[in-house]
Amino acid sequence: KSTAAKLAARFWDADGGKITLGGTDITTVDPEKLLSAYSVVFQDVTLFNNTVMENIRIGRQGATDEEVLAAAREAQCDEFVQKLPKGYDTPIGENGSALSGGERQRISIARALLKDAPVILLDEATASLDAESETLVQRAVSRLVKGKTVLIIAHRMRTVEGADKLVLLKDGKVAEQGTPRELLERGGIYAKMCALQQQSGEWRI
Repeated sequence: KSTAAKLAARFWDADGGKITLGGTDITTVDPEKLLSAYSVVFQDVTLFNNTVMENIRIGRQGATDEEVLAAAREAQCDEFVQKLPKGYDTPIGENGSALSGGERQRISIARALLKDAPVILLDEATASLDAESETLVQRAVSRLVKGKTVLIIAHRMRTVEGADKLVLLKDGKVAEQGTPRELLERGGIYAKMCALQQQSGEWRI
């Protein structure tokens, strides 16, 4: 499933078939120009041994401090950053070693908000988070995706319950596709996964 996101952003080229963005074959677009149309939030966030402020500013070089802070607030960063020794001027260590998984994810979302690209790729953005962190990240994601085209890769069914269309992959092939309501009514793999996750407590609100 993560392969689909990497192909969409042309991190890799497809062996067959065609991927289009706005009707244009992405292999005909300059890679740098193509990436300018995407904001990417993956499960493994890349952070640098710099301050919180500069790690967020990577989303759009040249953004003002006020713009960075506005994106951070929208991404639910403010609460944990205010507790850091120097606030937004606190160095966060190599790959954000001073932060929790949920805090790193929210910085990644703040970057994406600051970039304000028309297409969002979310790959398992909440997969490894505890319930409290997941709720905060979900709030940040809801701000991020407003008015955008969004490709969400997820195993937790509640993450995608508001999607316009679901494509369920099994063994590298499309097993089901349709709206969440259609797939629930069909009673197939998606419906069974929803029921199992509700029983196990993974369907957390």
